[in-house]
Amino acid sequence: MDRGLTRVLFVDLSRHRFWVEERPELFRERLGGTGVGIELLHERCPEGVDPLAPENPIVFAVGPLNALFPLASKTVALFKSPHTGNLGESHCGGRSAVALRLAGYGALVIEGKSDVPVYLSIQNGRVHFRDARALWGLSSSFTVGRIVREQEPGSGYRTILRIGRAGENLVTYANVVAESYRHFGRLGLGAVFGAKNLKAVVITGRGRVPVAQPPRYQKLYRDLYERAVRSPLMRKYHDLGTPQNVGPLNKIGALPVRNLRAGRYEGDPPFLGEYMAERYLARRLACSHCPVACIHLAALREPHPDEPYFYKTTFVSYDYEPIYALGTMLGGEDPEGYLKLMDAVEHLALDAMSCGVVLAWATEAFERGLITGRDTGGLAPRWGDYDVYIEMVRRIAERRGELYDVLARGVEEAAKRYGGEEFALAFGKNEMAGYHTGPGAYLTFLSGARHSHLDSAGYSADQADLKEGRRRSPQELARALFSEEARRQVLSSLVVCFFARGLYDMGTCVECLGALGMDWDEDGLLHLGEEILRRKYAFKVREGFDLSSLRIPRRITETPTPFGPLSEEELRLALEEMERLLGG
Repeated sequence: MDRGLTRVLFVDLSRHRFWVEERPELFRERLGGTGVGIELLHERCPEGVDPLAPENPIVFAVGPLNALFPLASKTVALFKSPHTGNLGESHCGGRSAVALRLAGYGALVIEGKSDVPVYLSIQNGRVHFRDARALWGLSSSFTVGRIVREQEPGSGYRTILRIGRAGENLVTYANVVAESYRHFGRLGLGAVFGAKNLKAVVITGRGRVPVAQPPRYQKLYRDLYERAVRSPLMRKYHDLGTPQNVGPLNKIGALPVRNLRAGRYEGDPPFLGEYMAERYLARRLACSHCPVACIHLAALREPHPDEPYFYKTTFVSYDYEPIYALGTMLGGEDPEGYLKLMDAVEHLALDAMSCGVVLAWATEAFERGLITGRDTGGLAPRWGDYDVYIEMVRRIAERRGELYDVLARGVEEAAKRYGGEEFALAFGKNEMAGYHTGPGAYLTFLSGARHSHLDSAGYSADQADLKEGRRRSPQELARALFSEEARRQVLSSLVVCFFARGLYDMGTCVECLGALGMDWDEDGLLHLGEEILRRKYAFKVREGFDLSSLRIPRRITETPTPFGPLSEEELRLALEEMERLLGG
């Protein structure tokens, strides 16, 4: 095994010191990524700790396939979430994984709290603690990235992870931005950065990664590369990207509209992937070691208010989930308004998904009189009114006034304070993703380790069942989703982008590890995936999580899915089976 992968870099912000520990046995048994990260979190995170306390560690981890194979491009972050109070897990691409791996580390653990704002510069085997007081309070995460780029060496070899105003102000769904258009998006890592007075982390990697069997490795690499660029498996992500989902979901009635009051637009949705590409697509970008280029940037061209023929052009990243959360969930009809809101959310460094669901709840709560103009500071949120929404996200990021302070803690907290729990669309306190496909999606949101649609892909199970004209029993569905989530723990330990899950079946994973001198078989990998999943749930339970006590919003049973109305009883039965499986 590559010795660089087995090294863990520890940084103590309180004492401004760092050290390295060799952990070969940990990486040998758990591969890397999520498998290693959850063990480090168990070791370093005190039970019951406040997520915003100095003692809450941030663990970044990569795996054996990073910097070597196509689409093995993600870094995993694990921490105790300030948003949910239990496991926080987020994945990010860009250059983050390659930079950390080539810097000579398999994991980075950040602990403590600096007495003044700092950013970390990790290069040449050292950690430099840079004074970030001049960066603290800047209005845009993009500006922070530009300034740090001018100060630090290593262009093309580095990643710059930074927070915006939302993270500084401890908004519990603040994110961490990497390379401007990628994020550690969900569950509030940005707030954990802010609580530590940590503005940014710069990692510069110039090392090399040895390969045990070069001819075998080269053949595997060529095969995976060809499949990635020539097969239809990945074409969707390159051509239209995930916005391709908008039309099909609308057609089957699975697209959340106006806080899930409906499952479709009456006509064509205004955010169809085809329309966005034809009207706005300006550029595609790719993460390091990825030939697919799934990052789609829109060019938003706005005329100067006083000068004719002068325009400001802004590049805005757009994907399905932000389109759902900041577009359809808000009843949007104006793609340009959506792009302006998305741009504001990016600059403030907020999680777009949680932000959109919070705004949708606030719009309906205002409509029902649960909150008033006195609460909103004179703003009147209405479906699709993007000027108002842009001002609201600014106030949320600043926590300006009682309502916005509550909204900065998520829709669960807002509903507890003002009412409207029946239409507060959070699951395990994390705001819902954009799939109203049926019981599989909601079982994933409820029981997935990070309450993400990507945990066990229940939306895919729903769509497969719909196509085949079947409806699984709650117990059958739970077993299928448990198996899929366990399989994904292997991918997130290697660490492979979930978009490439069709390329990296277990046989391929075994072959890749073998080329690197690591002896695994398919059964061993699947068993490891189950172990890692159960270790995640052990952490969640340790921090007070209970599957049986989860709130199920009434709204999801009122708006019919493609299968018809959902039953809360059906979901409770599936949760019982999932709890049995997770208990081993």
